[in-house]
Amino acid sequence: MTQAARTRPAPIPDVANEDLPTAGYSPAQGAQESGRQESGRQESGRQESGRQEFAPPDLTPPGAPDDEPPHYDLIELLFFAYRDFVADPDRILAEYGFGRAHHRVLHFVDRHPGLTIAELLDILRITKQSLNRVLKELIEQGYIAQRTGTSDRRHRLLTCTPKGRQLAQRLAGVQGRRVRRALAEMGPSLREPASRFLLAMIEPEERAAVSRLIAGGEPTAEIPAGNGACP
Repeated sequence: MTQAARTRPAPIPDVANEDLPTAGYSPAQGAQESGRQESGRQESGRQESGRQEFAPPDLTPPGAPDDEPPHYDLIELLFFAYRDFVADPDRILAEYGFGRAHHRVLHFVDRHPGLTIAELLDILRITKQSLNRVLKELIEQGYIAQRTGTSDRRHRLLTCTPKGRQLAQRLAGVQGRRVRRALAEMGPSLREPASRFLLAMIEPEERAAVSRLIAGGEPTAEIPAGNGACP
């Protein structure tokens, strides 16, 4: 297992609030449920005891004082920039009944035809259950096709169908227009510093892999292995 795999954050969970009481809840039922939950937690603790703990990454820059205030201006600019960046394709996705997870799958499969499910999981950092649900919809509606791998028949290779590629290109088109407008306002000399800043926001051990992926490299060779939740 690589150092990147040991420090990688856990994938996004599928659901939340699973422990809410059901209709007709009573104190007696609550006591019974509490006992079952406590038993389950003890069992979970026994199962977890043999697993490796993954510490969150240390985001403190070298030499930075511990009491340095957050860069609220940049934090909020990133929030608002991302809000509007995804709002453009969101309006198109709504026409198809799709969401942002569908968009991300279409984008990377279009950019890397023949991508495996394991590679896609590693790029998106979501759970297998989440990806399977989105892929099922895209395949059933004819936007994504899958075929068995030639060198390893256990692999399922993903490609966009013609209408899947058309949708992926339409979504990339509206985001590309926003990026071009911003670059035109900034001037061409600031494109390289902007790229360096965004790359520096990525975990250091991931940057080379991401750079090669963006440049068209093979995901299998470049993206580090997952932590167990994502193959």
